[in-house]
Formats: sequence, structure tokens, C-alpha cells
Amino acid sequence: MKTRLLFLFPIALFTTAPAWCDWPLFRGPNNDGVVPPQESGEPRGLPLEWSESDNVVWKTAIHDKGWSTPVVWGDQVWLTTASEDGRHLYAICVNANDGAVLFDKEIFTIESPDPLGNDVNTYASCGSAIEDGRVYVHFGSYGTAAIDTKTFETIWVRRDLPCNHFRGPASSVVLFEDLVILTFDGADFDYQAALYKDDGCTAWITGRTTIWKDYDVDGLPKREGDFRKSFSTPLIVDVNGEPRMLISATYGAFCYDPRDGREVWKIDHEGYSNASMAMYGGGLAYLFSGRGKSTLFAIKPDGSGDVTDSKVVWTYDRGLPSMVSGLLVDRRIYMINNGGVATCLNAENGEPYWRERVEGQYYASPVYADGRIYFFSMDGTTTVVKPGDEYEILATSKLDDGFMASPAVSGKAFFLRTTANLYRIEAK
Repeated sequence: MKTRLLFLFPIALFTTAPAWCDWPLFRGPNNDGVVPPQESGEPRGLPLEWSESDNVVWKTAIHDKGWSTPVVWGDQVWLTTASEDGRHLYAICVNANDGAVLFDKEIFTIESPDPLGNDVNTYASCGSAIEDGRVYVHFGSYGTAAIDTKTFETIWVRRDLPCNHFRGPASSVVLFEDLVILTFDGADFDYQAALYKDDGCTAWITGRTTIWKDYDVDGLPKREGDFRKSFSTPLIVDVNGEPRMLISATYGAFCYDPRDGREVWKIDHEGYSNASMAMYGGGLAYLFSGRGKSTLFAIKPDGSGDVTDSKVVWTYDRGLPSMVSGLLVDRRIYMINNGGVATCLNAENGEPYWRERVEGQYYASPVYADGRIYFFSMDGTTTVVKPGDEYEILATSKLDDGFMASPAVSGKAFFLRTTANLYRIEAK
């Protein structure tokens, strides 16, 4: 497709989804894992506990394999799945009220998909994005499609954005104004791309200005394979009245203007293969480096150019996640790493309040809702923790299958995708 000229539009930072009803992006209305209260300001009334026989409104089996987080708009829940060999890529729509499958169609057929090389990822791990009338499903370089949510007709597709994801794609779709923003951080190419919502034409493409390291680790050049790709999803925030897009990739964290893709600032770091999203609040941006030299950076977001030495306020380097995103709530950062080590930090100075081991392993990102923090483990256990300066478990729940996908919330219900099923969990 040809590239269209870019015109600037008035700033509207997020999708127009009603916060109470819908879950339009990978991590919710503001893409931060924080579940807004009711419009009145009252808690939603989400359940504290559940099991296979308690507080399950419905349970729908999802065929094949995928870790993409469900997105919710009105009475529809959308998610993606894929055959285990990656040749068949599907979009699925489920009725939010009764769990009935409304749409299940193969969107892309791939003749020779690249091997994943592990059992952690799938060919359908990228989160979709939804708004009134349209859902945007994404499978990395294998294809992106816009689907009409009323007629279920495909509006447009793109299959010409190259990237060797090396371990499979996993970055999720972000919406901004009239743009669909995609992330490609692979073993060969690393860039951000923005497509126009109406026709899928390219608005802008911006490559990373990464400084690649030349030294070897265990005989593998540090600019190849696992030491080049990453899986993070950008976070769009308001910085002094201007939209800014934050993301950490291999060997660098970046801030862009989402209107035109211009790089505003960056920092260099020594991490790689990151999947954790950025956090933002209280005048600071928080970005993880990923594996290797794992570091959490607190950065003043008002700089320009290389701000590695000028805008980093504090760093923290113990028990950090490389796959799971964190939560920023009431000037505290809550996070859990793959091995189940949970940490609460003071967001102003990086000092820890507590650090505790939670049972299980973790790839799904937590949510904060109704004054509680919910952690979802690979064995199907959900641990609910009270936020604050001391660690306190409020409840634990167990489902038959484990969590690799992050949760979605709509109204008073959780929509939880396990490795085999999609659940609507709601207090009866």
C-alpha cells in the first residue's frame, strides 16, 4: 500500500471507550492495568474469589493456541488464536452475555511460519484493539486486519510490514486519534509503524536509533537473535499537554510523538528481550530494560535527545520482571517477576516497601481493581493482594487451566483467558 501524507489532528490521547463498560486495549482503557471505578466513583463490585463451580457465569472453550488478551466492547469479546504450527491464524468474537461464539474465522494462512523455538509464546500472542464498530487484530509481521464488528466483514489487511520476530510476535495494538500503532522489534528490523484506521495505509514508520553492542555473551554476538528482539507494547501518555509514546526495546528505551513518529528522547541500557510495558505518573516515566542487566528506570519525561545521563532520577535492579507489566497505584509500583517474586516500591525514590514470593510462575500482567491487586499465575491460581506498605494476601482462587494471557474487565465481570478456555467471572 502507498504511504499517505500525515496531517495533524487535535490531541485525544486515548480511545473513546466508556471506561466503565469496556476493555479496548491490552491493559484496559488507559493501557495501564488500572480498572476505573464506576462512573459514580464507587467500586465496581468485582468478585474477590472464584472457582470452577463458583462465580463462573459462563465458560467457552477456545480452539488451538493463543495468549492474546481479550478486548471487550459492549456485548462483544474479541481474541485471537492460532494453530500450533502457526499456519492458521484466527479471530474469534464471543457474546459477552452468554459465551456463545458469534464469529470464528481464519484471517491469515501462513505457508512457512518461522519456528517459535520455545513453548512460552504462540503465533497469536499480540493483543487486539477495539473501538465502536471496528476491531484491529494483529499477528506481527504475519498480518494485521481491521474487521467490522457489526457485519464481521474484513475492512482492510496489511501483510507487508517485515520483521523476523525470532521467538514469535507478542507486541499489542495501540490506538491513537486516527491511527493504529504497531510495534516490530525483531532479530532483523526494529521500528514503530502507524497505519490509518480507515484504510490501513501507512501514516509513518520510525526505526529505532539503538546503539548495538558488539561484545559476545556465551559465544553469541549480542546484536543477534535473542539479544536483539523484544516484545513490549507502547504506552501513550500526556506530558505537559503533549502526547508522548513510551516503550523500552533492546538496549534502549524511547519516547516518541505518536502523531508523526518523531523520536523525542531515549536512554541507553543493557537489557534485551523486554515485554513489560512502561508506567507513567507523578511526573515520571518508568521503563524496564528486560533480561540481561535488568533495571527499572525512573525518568523525567520532559527531555530531548539522549537523556541517559541527564533525566534518570533513580534505578532499581532486584527481582524485576522481563515479561510481566507493573502497576502504578497511589505513588507505589507493584510488580511480579516470572518466578513469582512480588515487589512494592516507592515510586518517588525507588525504595522498596516489601518484597515477597507469591506461589507460582507468571506471564500474565496484574490488574488493580476495587482497591485490590490481582496476580494471575501459569497454574491457574489468582492471588489477591491488599495494596499498601505491608504485604497482605486477601484471597486465592484456582481454575483448571493456567494463565498466559492477561485479564480483561468489563462492568462487574472479569473475562479471563486460560490456556484452554475463556471465562466470564462475576459475583452471583
